[in-house]
Parts: sequence; structure tokens; C-alpha cells
Amino acid sequence: MKRMKKITLFIVSLAAGVFSVNAQDAASIMQAAKDRIQADTMSTRSRMVITAKNGSTTERIIDQYSKDDARGNARTVIVFQRPANVAGTRFLTMDTASGGSDRWIYLPSLGKIRRIAASESGGSFMGTDFSYDDISSTDRDVNLDSHTLLREEALNGAACYVIQSIPKDGSYQYSKTIVWVDKNNALIYKSERYDRRGALVKVMDMTNFKDVQGRLTPLQMKISTIAAGTSTTIYMDIIRYDDPIPESVFTTAYLETGRTR
Repeated sequence: MKRMKKITLFIVSLAAGVFSVNAQDAASIMQAAKDRIQADTMSTRSRMVITAKNGSTTERIIDQYSKDDARGNARTVIVFQRPANVAGTRFLTMDTASGGSDRWIYLPSLGKIRRIAASESGGSFMGTDFSYDDISSTDRDVNLDSHTLLREEALNGAACYVIQSIPKDGSYQYSKTIVWVDKNNALIYKSERYDRRGALVKVMDMTNFKDVQGRLTPLQMKISTIAAGTSTTIYMDIIRYDDPIPESVFTTAYLETGRTR
């Protein structure tokens, strides 16, 4: 079975038995958290609520389809359904285990596909608090970072490992991330992201965990941009694992037409 973890972010499965690793082996903890979910595909319908600094909100409805290719590379298509000013926008990302990403976006107002350059990886995705790197972060290979167990502490009433991850090269948007991982089942509850000057720039919280087809899944995820005072919250209204998804969905032709062959 293949692992599917994308913008829904940190979608996880409840592993059989107790999460058991050497408490000092931070890389193993992160690998277990990354590998928890086992599914061939993932299909979702979500409400994305963007909250401005003044408290005003805008809502978007998005569909997402995720499926690994035969080589294990992660692929995801995001389709904006509502409101009218973003409807028909389609985004395709293909991420490799080595950390590489290819990204394309189709904007109806332009009527053509535009490839997202590597220099844009830290930019806002469709006016949300997500960057393009944020979208791909859960498929980032554990070996691309150096991991340290900082401490153990309680969060959300659960005993957690607190793990710091620092990129081994300078190509990533963040200088480090810190995550809270449940010691019993490897669920990730929280992630802090720091810029290259070492300042905390974003906080991600995963809540409202429910059993979905035997997989414990966070149905609400909020990412907050500290300096801007803004946030984007994703509410999972529909999620299905292992539904068939045509291969043609993961093509630039689908981005242009919205139709499968």
C-alpha cells in the first residue's frame, strides 16, 4: 500500500498496537509519523476558510486527489470549486522522495498553464497562509533533515515527543521545524516553522481527529502566519481512501480541461 499525505495536511492512520521507537532516535520518530497512513489513493472535499487580520473571512471549496505513481512519487491535484472568482483553478504537484517538486497551476483568467518556479516555493498558494513548500511538506524525505529530540511534554492531554528538524542544505524555505508527536500513536498535533533568520513564522495545528475507514484522521487543520496575524483553516467535509482515481487526472492536460480521458 502506498502512503498518501498532502494538503489535508498530516492525514494519519492509527497504527495497530502502540507506537514503539527508541525515544532518543528522533529520525525514527519522524519516519514513523510520516509512514503511518497506508492507502492507495485519497480523495477529499474541503472548506478552506481564510481569516484576515481584521477578523473578516473568505471561504473556498476545494477538491483534492492524491495518488503515488509506480515509482512512489507523490502526486496531488487540487481543484477550486467555489467561489466564482477562483472556480476552475487547478493545481498539480509531483514530489519525489529526494525532495524535488514539479508544480503547475491553471488559472482560468489566463486560460493557460503556468509552471511554478523553484524560486516561488515560499510564496503564498492562492492567497492562503500555505506556501507551495507547505503543500509538499508531508512528502519531504526524512533524510533531507537532521532531527533532534528536544524534550518530552504534554499537548492536548497527550504525552508527546518534541522533535526539531533542520534541513541539511539551504534550498528549503524554513531553517527549522519543530513538531509535537504523540508518543502512543505517532499523531502529529502541532508544527512550528521558522524562517532563515530563526524567527517563528508559522504554526500549524491539527485537531478533531476521527476514525475514517479505520484511519484516525484530523478533520480540522489550521495554519497561522504570526507576523501577519492571518490564518487559514481547512475543514474536511468528505474524505475517502482507496477510491479509484484515473491516471489522467495527474496530467497537465487535465489541468487545462478538467476532463479525464
